[in-house]
Amino acid sequence: MRILLVEDDRVLADALSRALVQSAHAVDVVSTGEEADHALAAGSYDLAILDIGLPGLSGLDVLKRLRARKSTMPVLMLTAFDTLADRVRGLDLGADDYLAKPFDLPELEARVRALLRRSTQSTPHLEHGRLRFDTVGRRVFHDKRPLELSPRELALLELLLMRAGRVVSKEQMVNHLYGWGDEVGDNAIEVNVYRLRKKLEPLGCEIRTVRGMGYLIDSSDAEV
Repeated sequence: MRILLVEDDRVLADALSRALVQSAHAVDVVSTGEEADHALAAGSYDLAILDIGLPGLSGLDVLKRLRARKSTMPVLMLTAFDTLADRVRGLDLGADDYLAKPFDLPELEARVRALLRRSTQSTPHLEHGRLRFDTVGRRVFHDKRPLELSPRELALLELLLMRAGRVVSKEQMVNHLYGWGDEVGDNAIEVNVYRLRKKLEPLGCEIRTVRGMGYLIDSSDAEV
């Protein structure tokens, strides 16, 4: 999934971004409320992680503008001021969840997974033949045996399984796999698809190329 992380503490932002990328998410990072408001107005995200105490435009102001644009995208608020008044105001403005600093990274990751599952109405696992994708633990199994995939291979497989039977364009794959700071070569998607194919084809899972359109996994024997 594509996540916007809004945090002015560079050390914390770097740690959170690396953890989310390792969990196979594409992450864009900004440090001010103005940058966040512009990114949310111009881009398409599955989730925003939004610090309240931002320089300039506050996190709550960013949230208010987001909801004024009729966006229903889930928002996880981060706050160093865990008071009832802050939580009530944020929830009234449309926040979906709160996390008070300092927090443990596994808790943030669990809350992110819960919000993404809720927003996409996905189940805890995706199945395709004898292949099983655990969306909670971020693991893939074939006949109950773990399959080793890189974070980008994991993200690519999740996208294809979630849209089984439908073509996924290269542009959609780039948006799903890469953040702003990532260098994306001309054949980056082809390379990722090739590597994933090499691991899946011996297991009976085929990624089809639809010329001029993109790639797909047939839905004939897939269950979501």
